Amino acid sequence: MASPEDRAPISDQSESWPVVSTRDLHRDGWVMALRRDEISRPGAVDEEPFGRLVLEHPGAVVVLALDEQDRALCLLQYRHPGQHRFVELPAGLIDGEDEEPVDVARRELREEAGLEAVGWEHLASAYSSPGISSELIHYFVARDLSEVDRDFTPHHEEADMEARWVAFDELHAAVLDGRISDGPMILTVLMARARGHA
Repeated sequence: MASPEDRAPISDQSESWPVVSTRDLHRDGWVMALRRDEISRPGAVDEEPFGRLVLEHPGAVVVLALDEQDRALCLLQYRHPGQHRFVELPAGLIDGEDEEPVDVARRELREEAGLEAVGWEHLASAYSSPGISSELIHYFVARDLSEVDRDFTPHHEEADMEARWVAFDELHAAVLDGRISDGPMILTVLMARARGHA
């Protein structure tokens, strides 16, 4: 076993195990699909391939929009799988392979909140649930906000969405005491506090 002095700094490593076969379980015109891959462990010649489900996801962005009073623009939105109206931040899917995450963040802030920002900072990029999904979410802080036309007509759950400005300290307290349970919101608020944004 290596001593602590011999170890490289801790870091995720890019790696891909051999896929023996793959089968679509669900695929349609929507942005996500579900497939089953049979994979093998490298170097394990005596082991049979084993199955893993993969939820294909194009990636997403989340935006913490902070005004000059350190209030965050929050969205209250019903999410059917979770059976809750969650306190969330402006967010959205990456629509194309050539879209830069910060450009998607700008679009989503405009569409969902009717805001644009001069200042943008990337907080983190994190896989939501890498045991089942390829979803990689990019987290941003947006400052120096101004109102703009939304140029977007909301439908379904988005048509019922409520926007609310919340003091960042109140939002942080709600995360810490469990009143807010949306994972991306929790990660964003804790990262923003750790980086000294509010």
